[in-house]
Amino acid sequence: MSASKSILKVSIRQIKAARALLDWSQEQLAAAAAVSIPTIKRLEANDGPLGGRGQTAEKILSSLAAAGIEFIEENDGGPGVRLAGTQKRQTRKK
Repeated sequence: MSASKSILKVSIRQIKAARALLDWSQEQLAAAAAVSIPTIKRLEANDGPLGGRGQTAEKILSSLAAAGIEFIEENDGGPGVRLAGTQKRQTRKK
């Protein structure tokens, strides 16, 4: 992830939604991001933007992106997440 991507404002709700899409536990996210389980638990105990150290946030976002998560920035429908390529696969099925 480039420095410009790390500026992306991601909320804790988006992190939780990403975990749900991947069917990952907090422990699985911690392992994928190479951060401690208590760090994930502490970050997810809050609401609002993803906090913590910049390097920790970068690891979390990078691990979710590597697993196929795309973060959708704030727009008229609000921020969100999706699995990369999902639209393409659904279009082909029709």
